[in-house]
Amino acid sequence: MEPKSIPLTDKLAIEAPELLCNLPKLSLFQAALWGDRGRTRMNGTNDERKAYQTLLKDKGPIVFLTDPECTGRPVNDTFAVAWPEVESDIWWKSSFKRYDPDLYERLLERIVGHINDNCEKLYVIDRLVGQDSDYSVSYKFVGEYATHAIFSMNMFLPLGSEAASRVNEKWTMLNIQSFRCVPERDGCHSDKVAVIDFRNRICLVAGQADYCGLVKKLMFTVMNFLLPKHGILPMHSAANLGPNGDSAVLFGLSGTGKTTLSADLERQLVGDDEIGWTDSGVFNLEDGCYAKLIDLDKEAEPVIASALSKWGTVIENVPPLPGITYELTHPNELNLHDNSRTENTRFSYPLSCVPNVAPDAKAEHPETIVLLTADAYGVLPPVSVLGLEEVMYYFLQGFTARLAGTEVGVTQPEAVFSPCFGAPFMSQMPVVYAKLLEQKLKIHKPKCILLNTGWFGGTAGEASRVPINATRSMLRTAISGKFHEKSNGIAMETHPIFGLRYPTACPEVDPKIMNPKNAWRDPDAYDKAAKLLRSKFRDNFESKKFGDYGVRAVV
Repeated sequence: MEPKSIPLTDKLAIEAPELLCNLPKLSLFQAALWGDRGRTRMNGTNDERKAYQTLLKDKGPIVFLTDPECTGRPVNDTFAVAWPEVESDIWWKSSFKRYDPDLYERLLERIVGHINDNCEKLYVIDRLVGQDSDYSVSYKFVGEYATHAIFSMNMFLPLGSEAASRVNEKWTMLNIQSFRCVPERDGCHSDKVAVIDFRNRICLVAGQADYCGLVKKLMFTVMNFLLPKHGILPMHSAANLGPNGDSAVLFGLSGTGKTTLSADLERQLVGDDEIGWTDSGVFNLEDGCYAKLIDLDKEAEPVIASALSKWGTVIENVPPLPGITYELTHPNELNLHDNSRTENTRFSYPLSCVPNVAPDAKAEHPETIVLLTADAYGVLPPVSVLGLEEVMYYFLQGFTARLAGTEVGVTQPEAVFSPCFGAPFMSQMPVVYAKLLEQKLKIHKPKCILLNTGWFGGTAGEASRVPINATRSMLRTAISGKFHEKSNGIAMETHPIFGLRYPTACPEVDPKIMNPKNAWRDPDAYDKAAKLLRSKFRDNFESKKFGDYGVRAVV
């Protein structure tokens, strides 16, 4: 049985609204269908319906439509309060800016006043962040949308366990879409904000910022600040566990394949996005998955596809079929290639939807470390074996590439460098995470690879992406150790431009995929593209001064 919520007057002076605490998911489902209201179209009004059921009704998922200007994280509107006791520890950057403490306190007071004057009810969900009870954090979601409450239930652990009495800190998320910020008055950049207050342990979301991912990513940013103080490495990664107890960690930015590759029917899932590495092993910070749906291949990704029709999951921003309402559509029939609302269509489901989950979502120290990248330049090998210096170099670079055409004005592949494979969420400086990773690599000596899930034979738009089945075969071969064994009979070559050592063959993989240059029709064009990308690596390394961290420039 779920516990009662503590009074919000203890922290936020919220008194007027009815607080609907820890309602069953079915009650939240029904409340969301008619109660979640806001803008869903660019020229729409603020009272449009946002949540829909499918043909499965209350036996299936709920479909949620965000504000059209918030179909992903509002990067330009994400802040932390610059309290003096934490200001020197935070990694300030364009995606995590300073918020003036005085202006923040006034903003919070205005929002609480708005709630007491205008909100009839709020949904409250009490959860835990972190499967390892020694490091769990209490998380109270308080918000206007029942769909966000369902999302919180999907993504985090129930509070009604022994771990609840052992939590290290108690955090509150206040999520109020009906409030509108005024930049000139509130010191922000638009009518919406997402602010982390480390002093008072509050995550504040206000304005038309209803992307579900904020409900979890702000808490991931909090954990990335807290865990290193305990010697724990928080990782923007997935992890899974093999039948012989061999675990693997897969670092990667969005779209590189963390969720897809960790969902392997032959291995037990630890988690798909947010993992902690302690002195005892690895654990999931969450209790659910948040997968990208755009262009999902249901045959190649059966675990994710099977969860589409499960009860209480949240499908986000997938449009209805032409001329057919959501209510008449089976969720398995939705067009997952439709990007008319956004490229960032998403899907939230609890770990209970996954057929094979590791006990307590934990595992021993990883025997394999995978750095994922999606190279849209088409020049990196699909798999490379890494030494310690190379791991540290590519971990700090955090490279992937944005595809041409996915954003206005992007006509050529665009290199993206995100330190630690998750810069927006890394609330301390990259060196903090790099040193923790290096320590753990030296102690546990896992096999390490760079796995390129991007394109081969040319750049994105003119070539094909590495087939998912080929990528899975390379990953399984790497986990088995065959790429690292000198007696495996697999020849290795050294890339002439990047210096990466890569295998020339892999079971069940077409050999032409293994050597990236051989897949191009024009070898000179390949060399030109490879040298262009190499220069971007070098420029980024120098501009970020990663050499000051003691990391060698291996490219």
